[in-house]
Amino acid sequence: MITLVTGASGYIGTHVVANLLSKGMEVRATVRDSSDPERVDHLKSLKVAQGGRLEIFEMDVLDGKAVESAVMGCYNIIHTAAVLTFGGRINDPEREVVNPSVIGTKNILNAIDKSGDVGCLVHTSSVAAVRPQKWKNGETFDESSWADDAKMKTDAYSLAKYSSEKLVRDWYDSRSDKEFRMITINPCVVLGPVLSKRHLNTSPSIVMMLVNNEIPFTIPVDISIVDVRDVAEAHVRSLTIGENSGRYLLASGNMWLGDIAKKIKTEYPEIKIPSIQLPYFISLLASIFNSKISFSWARKNLGKRLFWDSSSAENELGMDWIKPTNSIVDTVKSILDNNWIDNY
Repeated sequence: MITLVTGASGYIGTHVVANLLSKGMEVRATVRDSSDPERVDHLKSLKVAQGGRLEIFEMDVLDGKAVESAVMGCYNIIHTAAVLTFGGRINDPEREVVNPSVIGTKNILNAIDKSGDVGCLVHTSSVAAVRPQKWKNGETFDESSWADDAKMKTDAYSLAKYSSEKLVRDWYDSRSDKEFRMITINPCVVLGPVLSKRHLNTSPSIVMMLVNNEIPFTIPVDISIVDVRDVAEAHVRSLTIGENSGRYLLASGNMWLGDIAKKIKTEYPEIKIPSIQLPYFISLLASIFNSKISFSWARKNLGKRLFWDSSSAENELGMDWIKPTNSIVDTVKSILDNNWIDNY
C-alpha cells in the first residue's frame, strides 16, 4: 500500500515522510524539482524501517497531468503541498499564495476521481482556515469555526487555507461513496527540529530571527505553538483512526515572543538574544517602518491572545503534545547542529 505525500520537501511534508518511513510504510514523496539537492537530499537521508520504501516523484501540483501520474497506484494521500513564507511582502497574492493551494487541491481531487485506487485523503489545512478576521482577546476557537470572511487583499493565506479546505469538504460531501476516508488537519504555528535549511523560510523563521540576532528587541506578540513531530504523527494516525470527515485543530500551548527569547537564552546563554520587549504603543509605531509586518496586522494582534481547542485531536487521535518549550529548544538545537547561524 503506497502513501502519496505531496509537498514532501516542505517542513511538515518532510516530517510526515520521516514518520511513515519509520513505521515501515511505502512512500511516494512528491517534489517540484527532483534534481534540486535542497529539495531531495534531506529526504534521501531519512531512516527507513523494515518494509519501508521511499520513491521521490517529481510533480508540480499545478500540473493536472503530473498530479494524475503521481496519484496513480496510491491508496493513501497526505496532501501537504502549499505556500507559507514568513516575512517579506507578497506582490501577487492570488498567484503566489491562493492559486497553489486552491488549484493544487482541485488537481488532487480530480486525480482521485480519475484514479479509483485512493481510499483515504488527509488534507493539511491550518488554524488560519478556522480564525475569522474579527476576534476577541482571549477567545478560544474550535473546529466549528471558519475563516469565511478572509479577503485576498488583507489575508491571502487564510483565504487560501479556507478555500482549499472548503473545496475538499464540499467535494467529499458530494461523493456517494461514504466509505472513502477524508480528514483535515489544522495546525497552528509549527516548530521543532528543522531537517533542511530551506525550512527556515517557514514557521521556524520565528526562532531563526531570534538566534540570528536579526532584531534588537521583541514585541508583545503571542504565538500558538505545536511541534512538527506531533503534526506529522496526527497526519499519519488520521490514515486509520479518528472520525471520518473529522477536522482536527493542533495546538500544544501559547508563548509570548519575549518568553520564547528568554527560554532560548536560558538554554543557550552564549547566544546573543534580544532581551528587551518593546511596549505595545512603541511596537505599533515600529511596525510602520518594518517590512515584515504591517501596521494593520500589528494593531489587530499585538498584546492579544487567542487559543485553539485541540480536545478532538486528543480524544479521537490520542494525541499527547510535546511541550512548546521543548519544541523551541529542539528547533534551536537543529539550527546550531547544522551551523545555520553566524554568531555562534
